[in-house]
Amino acid sequence: MPQNLPLSYIELSEKNLAHNLTALRAEARPGTKFAFAVKGNAYGHGQNEIVRMAEPYTDYFLVNSIDELRLLRAVSEKPTFLLGYVLPPLLPEAVSLGCIFGVFSLAQFSEIEKAAAALDRKQEVHIACDALLGREGFQEADLPAVFAAAKTAGHVAITGMYGHFANIEDTTDFSHAQKQIDAYARMRKVAEDAGFGGLETHLSATSGLLTHEKDTGTNSIVRLGVGAYGMWPSEQLKRKFTKRGLELLPVLSWKTHVAQVKVLAPGMTIGYGLTYKTQKETRTALVPQGYADGFPRILSNQGMVLIGGRRCPVVGRVSMNMFVVDATAVPEVAEGDEVVLIGAEGDKSISAQEMAERSDTINYEATTRINPLLPRIIV
Repeated sequence: MPQNLPLSYIELSEKNLAHNLTALRAEARPGTKFAFAVKGNAYGHGQNEIVRMAEPYTDYFLVNSIDELRLLRAVSEKPTFLLGYVLPPLLPEAVSLGCIFGVFSLAQFSEIEKAAAALDRKQEVHIACDALLGREGFQEADLPAVFAAAKTAGHVAITGMYGHFANIEDTTDFSHAQKQIDAYARMRKVAEDAGFGGLETHLSATSGLLTHEKDTGTNSIVRLGVGAYGMWPSEQLKRKFTKRGLELLPVLSWKTHVAQVKVLAPGMTIGYGLTYKTQKETRTALVPQGYADGFPRILSNQGMVLIGGRRCPVVGRVSMNMFVVDATAVPEVAEGDEVVLIGAEGDKSISAQEMAERSDTINYEATTRINPLLPRIIV
């Protein structure tokens, strides 16, 4: 094992991130601005490491909480959306740090006005529109009251409005997406009729960029997330756009090192619950990661890792900080050898998508739940 590497770590490819951001910008209409989502510890990649690398390629960053905003401001002064809820006592700090709030209730609007007035600051906000998502945001009938409040507010300026697609990435039926586009268009018309024309608007993330914005969209901003990290929003979009020549490259690899090698006799059980019993003499390798590190317990007896460029199956239950793999296919395996949980080794690879499918989830949940305490190393 190299002396300068930690036991377990996340490796980040600066080259791949730059490639993805550049390739996706080519899919947008000229002049479209990008808001790069680094919430959730940059989808598990490591927030500030990603921020440093992405700074030249994006127009805004996007976070969910004041905690993420505090962290981001240590390395970047770029305009940043804060789209999650902030408790009123913390609003003055968020205003001072500098952000563009997403607003989805009149009470929230009023509290932001108070905080900005106390600091004698003009605070930018974008209005969240519930255009048939059924989650956060104002419904169409609520908007006149919002714009009326804005006209009497001395310290809050509405500079944009936004919505979210509910079902555009993993379906070939765009009927609901079209209803959302139509509802959002009506809400933009309400804003214009109230005297709030010329607002920045955003409706799309990566999937909306690929399916809507370039050809028929009229929005000025795209909120770029999963695609920038080299993951596809769905297999349908991957098949469609790789045929057109769009390549997304994974930014994240997850690596550790073999902690122990031993040979177990036939009939030996492995791990808690006695869920695996060897059928023959089996060479095993102990992997020092577990569900506390973000390797899902559901991968017990069904996950895979790479050792020596060969796939080795998880045998027995995944524990909090370790699990066992069958390394019989790697007769030369030794303590300290590299283990790849996500990434490539030789001509083999394990993607976040594969881990997600084996875990019955989505690719960016698989990366987002990786322990933030693991070192992030930029290569």
